[in-house]
Amino acid sequence: MGEKVTITDVARAASVSPSTVSNLLNGRSKRMRPQTKTRIENAIKALGYRPNKAAQQLKTGHARIIGLIVPSVANPFYGMFARHVEKTALAHDYQVLLCNSERDSARERDYAEELWGYGVRGIIFGSSLMQFSHLDDLIERGLHLVAFDRLTQEQDTMIIDSIGVDNAFATRLAVKHLLSLGHRRIAFLSGRIRTVSRIDRLNGYLSALRENGIEPDDDLIWHGMTNGSFGDADAIERGRQGAHELFSKADPPTAVFAINDMYAFGAYAGARDLGLVIPDDVSIVGMDDIMLTEVVQPPLTTIRQPIAEIAQQATERLIGRIQETYTKPQEHIVVTPRLIVRGSTAQRANGSHGHK
Repeated sequence: MGEKVTITDVARAASVSPSTVSNLLNGRSKRMRPQTKTRIENAIKALGYRPNKAAQQLKTGHARIIGLIVPSVANPFYGMFARHVEKTALAHDYQVLLCNSERDSARERDYAEELWGYGVRGIIFGSSLMQFSHLDDLIERGLHLVAFDRLTQEQDTMIIDSIGVDNAFATRLAVKHLLSLGHRRIAFLSGRIRTVSRIDRLNGYLSALRENGIEPDDDLIWHGMTNGSFGDADAIERGRQGAHELFSKADPPTAVFAINDMYAFGAYAGARDLGLVIPDDVSIVGMDDIMLTEVVQPPLTTIRQPIAEIAQQATERLIGRIQETYTKPQEHIVVTPRLIVRGSTAQRANGSHGHK
């Protein structure tokens, strides 16, 4: 095996100084001439140079790694999100460490502290918890955060970057679609409604009904308070349980908006258990548009979150903060959701609000 290629060898091949090569490798190439950058990149490829990650971390004080903390990849939505985050991170020569928090603030705190100890200086959070106070001291120490699916709240003491769809608007799209099909008894199916995104979705549901002259019925809002979890890891079973309870009522709903696609799949199972046919007896709308929505029968009508766009923007914003190439004030980036109509929704049958 030949001698290990060094940064000096790359500098010599590119006719630049070693410090110029170092600037490019450490993300400090904003003012570098394009021709110089190209020469260095070509030399790196030609020589097969691989930077010493440990040495880079010692020099810069941080690792080229970002953290990603999500509720649970048991929901494929977060698996898709992680995949797109990783794709963008790798394009910027960063790696990703993935953690599942179950929306537990103490676990999030432990993960964040551990990642900080590894030299990680930026984390994307997907838990949408009501407060981020458990991370305040880490933010003060220099940890950069981007929150997915969470607007800044009045009680926040730290302002951080965030990105997501307008959740209230997204739910309004779903409810208005069901209303246009003649449904009036529309249920809201969710796990614990104690996250920013779920509260926003509930508010969108309530306002869409009221705008159309329908007073919301508390009896049609199911939020699975059977235990302390948020239902991320067992969403299908929670959705099934909720569907059993909703569809067994004396005056059951003719349509359901589920907090996400996994809860919607649970509603499918609950409906089948009771001998109901979708969409003949009940229409169901989900949220997220995960890959499975097109393979279930009937295919699920849902609200699509542009997950690739959200992941890319979140990752690039975080890396920009870490490298100090993005220095504008923190902001919330809003992306537009879309209603995707498939076979799980149909015109309400004439007659009673209930089922056959």
